[in-house]
Amino acid sequence: MPLRRLLVPLGLAALLAALLASGSATAQAPQVTERQEAQRTLREYRLNGQLYAIEVRPAQGERYFLVDHNGDGNFQRQAGNGVEIPAWVQER
Repeated sequence: MPLRRLLVPLGLAALLAALLASGSATAQAPQVTERQEAQRTLREYRLNGQLYAIEVRPAQGERYFLVDHNGDGNFQRQAGNGVEIPAWVQER
């Protein structure tokens, strides 16, 4: 019985070690800065110092995102509940 109790934690530890070695468990979290303007709240999303998305929360209406998909400074409007971090931000 004691051997079975050790197998589960050892298996989980081995899985965690494999994930860390492959790099898939090392994703960075973005830095989020929030500021209030007259009729809206803006949340700026940065990773590695690069601004890649702005969440706009109007006082009335649906929230939306402005996203720089290519790293060229051109932000495009996108609806939804979130945005994925673009590849150009992760590569820097």
